[in-house]
Amino acid sequence: MGILDYFRPKVTPASIAKERLQIIVAHERKERGKAAEYLPSLKEDILKVIRKYVEIAPEQVKVQVDTHDKNCTILELDIELPVANSKK
Repeated sequence: MGILDYFRPKVTPASIAKERLQIIVAHERKERGKAAEYLPSLKEDILKVIRKYVEIAPEQVKVQVDTHDKNCTILELDIELPVANSKK
């Protein structure tokens, strides 16, 4: 062991795991930021399509993106439709 070995950082499995986890967290934060950018325009597009068939208010449509793991992102739509009057 030379004198320079005292000045080099120790590479342990824990330090490698910590570095990898920091990279994953940074990547997830970046991806979440992208999702927030397109959600308002996605909601507007959905409203336009639904309004072709029924009258609906913007607050009746909720759009949400959930990330469960790095390979699975779920787009959740909650649309409150008006009750149809059936005539017999």
